[in-house]
Amino acid sequence: MTVDNNAIPTIRGRWWALAAVALGVSIIIMDATVVNVALPVIISDVHLDATQAEWMNAVYSLMFAALLLTLGRVGDLYGRRRLFAVGMAVFVAASVLAGFADGAAMLIGARVLQGAGAAMILPATLSTLNAVFRGKERAIAFAVWGSTIGGMAAVGPLVGGWLTTDVSWRWAFWINIPVGLVVLVLIARYVPETRDETAGRGLDIGGVILSSLGMGGIVFALIEGRQYGWWERSSGGISPVPIALAVGIAVMVWFVALQRSRERGGKIVLVDLHLLGVRSFRYGSLAALVVALGEFGLIFTLSLLLQGALGYTALGTGLLIVSLAAGTFLISGATPQLTKRYGGRAVVRIGLGLEAIAVAGLALTLSASIGTWSIAGWLFLYGLGVGMATAQLTSVILADIPVAESGQASGLQSTFRQLGSALGVAVLGTLLIATLGHSTGTRLEATAIPVASQPRLVDAVTQSAGAAIPSLRADPTTAAAGDAAAAGMIDASKTTTGVAAGIIALGLLATFALPASPVTRAPGGRRRRAARTGA
Repeated sequence: MTVDNNAIPTIRGRWWALAAVALGVSIIIMDATVVNVALPVIISDVHLDATQAEWMNAVYSLMFAALLLTLGRVGDLYGRRRLFAVGMAVFVAASVLAGFADGAAMLIGARVLQGAGAAMILPATLSTLNAVFRGKERAIAFAVWGSTIGGMAAVGPLVGGWLTTDVSWRWAFWINIPVGLVVLVLIARYVPETRDETAGRGLDIGGVILSSLGMGGIVFALIEGRQYGWWERSSGGISPVPIALAVGIAVMVWFVALQRSRERGGKIVLVDLHLLGVRSFRYGSLAALVVALGEFGLIFTLSLLLQGALGYTALGTGLLIVSLAAGTFLISGATPQLTKRYGGRAVVRIGLGLEAIAVAGLALTLSASIGTWSIAGWLFLYGLGVGMATAQLTSVILADIPVAESGQASGLQSTFRQLGSALGVAVLGTLLIATLGHSTGTRLEATAIPVASQPRLVDAVTQSAGAAIPSLRADPTTAAAGDAAAAGMIDASKTTTGVAAGIIALGLLATFALPASPVTRAPGGRRRRAARTGA
């Protein structure tokens, strides 16, 4: 990484550069969660079906994951500030389009562009901080960067709920416009240009195409399985789902083989696969993917449950999820001391254990009569776990990575997290809708509703991902069907939340494969063992 020393801002300028980075990161992280509480309203207003609603959420994380490494490389070659500015401009433009969307195609397309813009912004901000700050200032800057990511993921649902309830769901997107414009001004005035002059020139175009197609095929299969059928279409003929899944997996295998071949030939690669040979990085990244899968899938399905079956408004849902943020912020001050005393690996395990307990507890206590404080309590405990695990997991993942490779390693572990987020919405969202349809159908059979009408009602509930339940309950002629659907939604959510707890527990198990104490490098490149309490 190189930066013209004359371009490094003054002390005052550096903190303004940090403000640009923090604001830029805040809106891309917030946008990963802000639409969740607005989702039932968006489904009704824009007439999304359940599959389209899953795509609106998953495609943002999918594009984020698919392009993160590629665009990080582009920033290395052509300038991080330039990439930051272009990414922010793309993100703001996409937010304008999303707010004006009048149909599924326009809204999903805008989310694709938002994901691309976010993939430009995140690596550029991290590299900029690394170039501009030194010593204690760098520690403060990275603490702000990390806290912004954790905090905004939890604050997003509150902002989305407030805007959806008191203004319009469209402002959940349009709020990015003034913030984005401020960031662009700060970039122009205070953020210096940096490049990596040692990385060589060129881009692995084949790797870009294969990785994007492979991940896209896998996520397509997981989301569209219910729509097209897992093996055969309901109308007859072969479903495209198993084909897309097989092709996606095959393309990812091809991608790995291509990366190894190019590396042996001394050519530019998109991913340095030797990083996965580092035990702490390999198992830490696997844990990060699994945990993100459980976390983001949970938030997606929980918002649908709270508004569809339990009667919460978008604002009420956002306020409930703030209890998660409260737990995260409360534990953040104690985490450094806990890490110093017990080590990063132990703190990660405790955090993941708390997450799994909280989500399992929520699954076991979910019912039509569950109280607000009970839900808030489980989410608060979950937030404590998130606050302990998320930040420390990153440091554990990178503990054994040489400084010279830390940039690419950071991008790769971020890719694992974003891929996990996309898969979380796909896997748990699909499970929720499939279980909702079956449970609603079963409960309708126990009512006096004519058998001929039941398939139509089940279809209305599943296609809307439960958003149709409040209107069914409000109409006296369909109130019984609405009650049956609400009970079905609770059944489906118990199953989905239980699976989420199991997925997070798998992430916890992956941490037991981490080395006992990370290997660090002393000055001059000599390897030494870190103290157990310093991991």
